[in-house]
Amino acid sequence: MNDTRSTDVLIIGAGLAAMATALSLPEHLQIDMLCKGNVHECASAWAQGGIAAVLDPADSIEVHVNDTLIAGAHINNKDAVRDILAQAPAAIAWLIEQGVAFDLQDDGSTLHLTREGGHSQRRIAHVKDRTGLAVHEALLRACRARTHIRIHESHAAIQLLHSQTDSASTCFGAWVRLPDGRVTTWLAGHTVLATGGLGQLFSRSTNPWPATGDGVAMAARAGCSVQDMEFVQFHPTALQIDGCAAGLITEALRGEGALLRLPNGERFMLRHDARAELAPRDIVSRAIHAEMQQSGLAHVLLDITHQPREWLTAHFPGVTQLCADHGIDIATQPIPVAPCAHYACGGVRATINGCTDLHNLYAVGEVACTGLHGANRLASNSLLECVVMGRGAAQVITTSAPVNDTAQSKLLMRSMQSPLLDLAQHSPIAQVLAQLMEECAGIHRNQQGLSQTARQINAWQKMLGTSDPALSNRLEACSLIVNAALLRTRSCGAHTRTDENSEESMQHEPEMT
Repeated sequence: MNDTRSTDVLIIGAGLAAMATALSLPEHLQIDMLCKGNVHECASAWAQGGIAAVLDPADSIEVHVNDTLIAGAHINNKDAVRDILAQAPAAIAWLIEQGVAFDLQDDGSTLHLTREGGHSQRRIAHVKDRTGLAVHEALLRACRARTHIRIHESHAAIQLLHSQTDSASTCFGAWVRLPDGRVTTWLAGHTVLATGGLGQLFSRSTNPWPATGDGVAMAARAGCSVQDMEFVQFHPTALQIDGCAAGLITEALRGEGALLRLPNGERFMLRHDARAELAPRDIVSRAIHAEMQQSGLAHVLLDITHQPREWLTAHFPGVTQLCADHGIDIATQPIPVAPCAHYACGGVRATINGCTDLHNLYAVGEVACTGLHGANRLASNSLLECVVMGRGAAQVITTSAPVNDTAQSKLLMRSMQSPLLDLAQHSPIAQVLAQLMEECAGIHRNQQGLSQTARQINAWQKMLGTSDPALSNRLEACSLIVNAALLRTRSCGAHTRTDENSEESMQHEPEMT
């Protein structure tokens, strides 16, 4: 490990939260942004629905707050909910300034707003059904136009560098795996975790391959608090082709009238919730899962065939093309869908400005937990959170002192003595781990399955030690999820315990604060 780099701000990740942070920092700061894969392989770019904001005079912040609390089972941080949602109109205005062309009403006077599950009003600003891609491309162009922002693809952070003093723990940067497999020390005055989610810890996910929980694992090992890790949201409607997830079918399709049906054409959601297809995601996912189990189905059907082809092509070109690529004409055929791991409601405990337990370490976006989402994320609040947190973190960084050079030098001497790390020898374990998480820590959980999973994870961790940092991060993230799920013995939001009334389960009831 003889290659050392340094920067003013090291941003680990390259999605919306990362770019919102970078673009909001002053140009005198050198910013290095790390992508685990290529710059387009992030959940932000794949997001379809849109960004929730109160922009209609008939809507209000209070109603948006209430919808968010209902979806989150009222265990949200109410102050964070209110503060983030209040900044939504400014976030939309900032995105427009960066070049995002949101869809307008036919007369071009105002933004076109759609509705998604859990929302009582139309408040989703969008770009057709490719909002994430449109936002990602606009912000990526803006980042590339700034010479003080450098983007590094195929650079994976594997461990945070931190030091304990009498007053505080401080982050100094990270160890980073370079494209050729070497590991370098990357020192930074400020370090920002924007690593996204952890859906790829499960065998069926809507997330891109880099979403393996590295950020929350690295932060936890460095001493950061984590929160709400048991609340992993499963998206109800991932396109199913040959038993595998082939893409995401936006919730906005149900917001515009798509119906969930069994293969015989029967509509079933009204049996599970009065809000039917527009119930919050956790309810819809459990309903679909229950119907699939009861009837032995690999998927159910999402039917939007009542809408004309021209309307579908105009409003949902992404879904139309995705399904056409797999031989499905959504104007005449229902879409095969099933729930898949989608979003981490919990993560590294952070303020809405991204501040964590470590001095000069910030967490923004999905890797963070502000308490906005509670037990279950309300649709389209997540991209909003990315913008608000990224801009907030940039403000804190701008007014904060960086790590001093003396402390950096001492850390550099210590880290240089660390061995080079072997990164790829245990990959088969990751596949078994993902299947175990799907079966025992997925939509339905119980004491026996969770305990079995916890024991297996612990055994793998003892066996591997530090020989494979990438797999160690996966195991650490899975352990955080499973142990949190063991402690919460009652069903809540996205966390469903099938044994919540059993005596064995009650023995593990946590003390809630």
